[in-house]
Amino acid sequence: MQTSMSNGVPLASEGSSIVQFDLNEEQSDIRAMVRQFTTQEIAPYASEWDEHDYFPRAVYQKMAELGLMGMTTPEELSGTPLSRLTAAIVYEELAKGEMATAVGLSVHNMVTGSLARFGNEEQRHRWVSRLANGELLGAFSLSEADAGSDAASLRCRAERVDDHYLLTGSKMWVTNGGEADLYLVMARTQPSKGAAGISCFVIEKDTPGLTFGKTERKMGLHSSPTRELIFEQCAIPTTQRIGAEGQGFKIALSSLDGGRINIGAIASGVAQAAFTVARDYTRTRTQFGTTLSSFQGIQFMLADMAMKIEAARLLVYEAAYKLDQGQAASMYAAMAKCLASDTAMEVTTQAVQLLGGAGYVRDYPVERYMRDVKVAQIFEGTNQIQRIVIARALLQEYS
Repeated sequence: MQTSMSNGVPLASEGSSIVQFDLNEEQSDIRAMVRQFTTQEIAPYASEWDEHDYFPRAVYQKMAELGLMGMTTPEELSGTPLSRLTAAIVYEELAKGEMATAVGLSVHNMVTGSLARFGNEEQRHRWVSRLANGELLGAFSLSEADAGSDAASLRCRAERVDDHYLLTGSKMWVTNGGEADLYLVMARTQPSKGAAGISCFVIEKDTPGLTFGKTERKMGLHSSPTRELIFEQCAIPTTQRIGAEGQGFKIALSSLDGGRINIGAIASGVAQAAFTVARDYTRTRTQFGTTLSSFQGIQFMLADMAMKIEAARLLVYEAAYKLDQGQAASMYAAMAKCLASDTAMEVTTQAVQLLGGAGYVRDYPVERYMRDVKVAQIFEGTNQIQRIVIARALLQEYS
């Protein structure tokens, strides 16, 4: 017998692992709020921001007023803690307006959540409330030029000297780089210990010895600055180490499942936005005396796009639900991120195709959607890495 939906919680059929999702009243209200905000404050300006590489810092302050800058933060630290499923809905709606802003917010919340979870009382009260209320913007710094997918091989060094550490080296591909006020940085404190020799530090933007490389010229996400961090004998007090020495890699890994679910949700939102533009265009564009949507070949393209978006969205929701319930979610988070980003790349490419020449120029947003979403197959672990994570989980399950 099929069970019914209750309070937005996905329930399974008897003897089945299939889940169905509905939204409770609070989730529906949050989705409506974010959808309205995106329609009014983000979507009308997204093309201009993209064209001029403009970072809309004021929009982040407005998101803070809605409680979105502290979605992983306890209420006592000015946060508005949401379930992973509700947060996924938020990111999906934001990404329909502009992917770059959704990605920037996701990275910020990764920093806020890590500090709230692993910081001591002094650190939490010093920074977390200010991050959650929008006074500070956060950035997460793990990757290096030679340490991307193989994050445990990072070389940025933190050498202990009395009551401080001296950081030397660099970090690459830092989202919000140069704009963020606070950087969560993973650096090697014990060179011989591999992943166990990595520690985590929180570093303020104006710290002497920290400088920024050029803003990267990227295919997409033009309104999301990506920059290199350069450390030259950058002195960091020991009080700014988060957790114990050697705990940095664990801290970094702790955010991966949530981060991958966020990217899956963002990719689903971009795919949905591209589909909507393409569908509406085919309804009005005429060729050979009739609308494009009347041709069966076009209908099949739209049907395939819609099916794949729905499948990706439901997998994202399931992964988020499992994380909320404390279930093993790593494989599902990897599946969600991988499927949603692959789907989004396919759907946005098809959207450009359906618009033809109009899709290739900037009068319509589908070319921006396609440029932006390509990186969803790369960051938070490439989709090749996701497939390794999935395969290992599957093989361990049956070993």
